[in-house]
Amino acid sequence: MKKNIWLMALTMASIMSCQRSISPNQMEAWSFKSQQKLRISAHRGNSGLAPENTLATFQKTLDMGVDFIEIDVRTSKDNQLVILHDGTLNRTTNGTGPIANLTLAEIKQLKANKGWERQFPDERIPTLEETLQLVEKWNKQKNTKTYIYVDCKQVDPKPLLKLMKQYHLDKESVYYGDDDFLEKLKMEDPLSKRMPSLNKADEMDAKIKRLAPYAFDVNWLKMNAQLVKDIHEKNIRVYSDVLGPLDQAVNYKKAKELGVDLIQTDHVKSVYRYFLGN
Repeated sequence: MKKNIWLMALTMASIMSCQRSISPNQMEAWSFKSQQKLRISAHRGNSGLAPENTLATFQKTLDMGVDFIEIDVRTSKDNQLVILHDGTLNRTTNGTGPIANLTLAEIKQLKANKGWERQFPDERIPTLEETLQLVEKWNKQKNTKTYIYVDCKQVDPKPLLKLMKQYHLDKESVYYGDDDFLEKLKMEDPLSKRMPSLNKADEMDAKIKRLAPYAFDVNWLKMNAQLVKDIHEKNIRVYSDVLGPLDQAVNYKKAKELGVDLIQTDHVKSVYRYFLGN
C-alpha cells in the first residue's frame, strides 16, 4: 500500500513538473486513472456546467481529464459537418426543424443555449472542425490526453475521416454508428476503431466478421460477466452507456467488477468521486 502511494506521489510530481499549472479537476482525474482501469467518456460532452454538445462544455470536460468526449456528428445542407444530437434544432437551440435543411451560415445564426441563456448568452452550434481544433490544442499543451467518441448520426465516412486525420485524432478516437455506416468506414480506413452496438450475444460473431470491431457498445441491461469474458477473449473491448436512471454508483461499481473497459456517463465527476471515496 505504501509503495502504491509513493508511486502515485511520484507520478503527480512528474506531472506537476511538466506543466506550469494543473487544475484540481485534472488532479482528481489523475488520481482516478492511477487507481482504476475503467475509462470514462463524457456523453455529449456533458460537464453539467454548460450546454451539451458545445465548445463551452467540451472545454470543461477537457479540464476534467476525461478519456473521451462523445460528440454527435451531422451534415448541413451545404455538406459541412456540425455537432448536434437531435435531427431537429428544437430541443437545444432557438431554431426549429431539421438541421440538414440549413446551410452552415444559417446554423451559425442560431444559439445552442436553451436552458442556459443567462450563463452562455451567445453559445453556438460548433462545427466538427472547431471541436477537433479545441481537442488537438488541449492535447498539445497538456499531459492528460482526450480523444473523440464519434457518434456518426448523419455523415459520410470520407469527409469525417479527412478532418479526423487533419487534426491527428483519427488513430485513438472511436467511431460508433449503425452497421452499414461502419462497414463503409472500414472500407475507407481499415485501421479506424469501429464500435458497433451489441444487444444480443448471438449477434457477436456476425458483427466481428463483417466489421472487425475495436470495441462493442454493449447494452448495459444485457451486460454480464460471461459476455464481457467472451468479448475480451476475442481481443475486443467492452464499452457501455450508463445513462439516465442507470447513471449511478451501483452501476459504476458493477462496471469495475465485470471488467468493462469504458462507461459513458453524463456525470463524470460523480464517477471520479465514487471511486476516490469523496
